[in-house]
Amino acid sequence: MKAKGSELIPVLTIAGSDCSGGAGIQADLKTFSAHNLFGMSVVLSVVAENTARVISVHDIPTQSVDEQMLAVFEDIVPKATKIGMIGSCELMSCVAKNLSEFKPQNVVIDPVMFAKNGYALMPQENCDFFKQTIVKFADILTPNIPEAEFLCGFKIANEEQMIKAAKHLCSLGAKAVLLKGGHSEENANDVLYDGKEIYILKGERIETKNTHGTGCTLSSAIASNLAKGKDLFHAVSEAKEYVRNAIYYSLNLGKGCGPTNHFFKFLDEK
Repeated sequence: MKAKGSELIPVLTIAGSDCSGGAGIQADLKTFSAHNLFGMSVVLSVVAENTARVISVHDIPTQSVDEQMLAVFEDIVPKATKIGMIGSCELMSCVAKNLSEFKPQNVVIDPVMFAKNGYALMPQENCDFFKQTIVKFADILTPNIPEAEFLCGFKIANEEQMIKAAKHLCSLGAKAVLLKGGHSEENANDVLYDGKEIYILKGERIETKNTHGTGCTLSSAIASNLAKGKDLFHAVSEAKEYVRNAIYYSLNLGKGCGPTNHFFKFLDEK
């Protein structure tokens, strides 16, 4: 019998590996699959972590990163690329070189700086180098409030300051910014700035500790929607709704902050 054959839209994640499966590349690939896309990955770091703590971070040699990028782009060119944790300046230089060479479309950059338990995944001293080398490649940058404070150099305590920060991050080279308000004491609203217009995206705070990997999941959901051809506003708003459901149906696993449920659509509620 001859295979029928089919096609899926390819999308790429460039990030760190989370052995516990809740964040990083594992969360990205689950998100791509949940959006019926063909996920590919370039591993930058191997993170030994679980829901309660980070044990260690080991960076992949830059030669291996170069070879992974070549393997992907010479064969299956992604329709969107999500970039997550880049801890070291050496890896930042390597990723920037490859982005300049391969020129991927629809680049979503999540500036991962801290694990859910507060562990620093990007040392503060590397923040300036990140701004100089990586931010300019972002079609959309997706920091949370603590990450935006590091990148901007000022405190963000309200919606007005979130708007100021989003505009500042665009001035660093990002084409658009989604500043996530989940850490705000006022509300859970996000600020989307597309370089021209400001949009306030209302958010509902869900009471749960199971939020491991939400930032990774949101950025990869945005990349998924961009790969499907959606405009920026709808790519972001639909990604927010996907993550809201993933948190609402989150998984009670582990001793710490449990993971979200990327495949909530398959739940058989009784």
